[in-house]
Amino acid sequence: MITTKGYAAQSPETELAPWSFERRDVGEHDVQFDIMYCGVCHSDLHQIKNDWFPGIFPMVPGHEIVGKVAAVGAHVKKYKVGDLVGVGCLVDSCRTCENCQEGLEQYCLNGNSQTYNGLEQDKKTPTYGGYSNTIVVHEDFVLSISDKLHLAAVAPLLCAGITTYSPLKYWKVGKGHKLAVAGLGGLGHMAVKFGVAFGAEVTVLSTSPEKEQDAKKLGAHKFVVTKDEQQFKAAMGSFDFILDTVSAKHNINDYLGLLKTNGVMICVGAPSEPSPISAFAIIGGRKSLAGSGIGGLPETQEMLDYCAEHNIVSDIEMIDIKDISSAYERMLKGDVKYRFVIDMATL
Repeated sequence: MITTKGYAAQSPETELAPWSFERRDVGEHDVQFDIMYCGVCHSDLHQIKNDWFPGIFPMVPGHEIVGKVAAVGAHVKKYKVGDLVGVGCLVDSCRTCENCQEGLEQYCLNGNSQTYNGLEQDKKTPTYGGYSNTIVVHEDFVLSISDKLHLAAVAPLLCAGITTYSPLKYWKVGKGHKLAVAGLGGLGHMAVKFGVAFGAEVTVLSTSPEKEQDAKKLGAHKFVVTKDEQQFKAAMGSFDFILDTVSAKHNINDYLGLLKTNGVMICVGAPSEPSPISAFAIIGGRKSLAGSGIGGLPETQEMLDYCAEHNIVSDIEMIDIKDISSAYERMLKGDVKYRFVIDMATL
């Protein structure tokens, strides 16, 4: 077993603190890599606080993980010591179900293994995430990272990046489409970057007027302050697609009114409270309300390669791991542009 240093929550009532634990030895098909940077996702906070469902404690969060390969198993073919690699939200799946066979491991019908707060495929062994100094993962769930990009800024692509890239690709959003991005946080800023790169006309929907300048810097063509009744009313029936990245409570019915006939609203943010949906909000105009998770392994690698080719990374603020609790507090206030990334050398 490999002794590993990390930060863990011992219960939903406690803050993250140093904790040592053991990872498995490197198996024949495993890759071990030293973690250099780990992104801080809003879902990390949701999960350590049991906002969505009862967690598995102690919990080591972190699923936006990048670093350098330290060891490989005897039968590993894809990676060698020294390679730059990453791990996102998944570390395994059943591999055999219809979805896994199609590269949709995120929708594994037999239950995938989340990078943390989950169980390995034996359904007994807890998984521990990237707020730690090293990780061991089967090579099939390790991703290759280009050395062309700033490594720390790549880390959030493994969740915030793929969570926004995947639905835009699935619904073929691009030239000739009007795309609205609801919320300009960790997910929203990546949605703007991808929407613009794919050729769509991008409008940011935000409750915060002060974010307009930032939205334009990111490439957004227009900006709507959703608290401004006049602006909101003027945007009714405007958009082919809305990508809803908001993780706080909000009225989805109102946003559905912003769609054109046959428009699609795609939820990727995950508020802890459910939202009531009026049938009339979707019947009038044959509108669709959809959802999307992360991507599978093939699509995540595709996204990373696309980002390397087009020089797309997240906008980040680097933090020491000892400052994680204050980073969470700032994240709740929207006081980050746009993703915290932990420098794991500070562990």
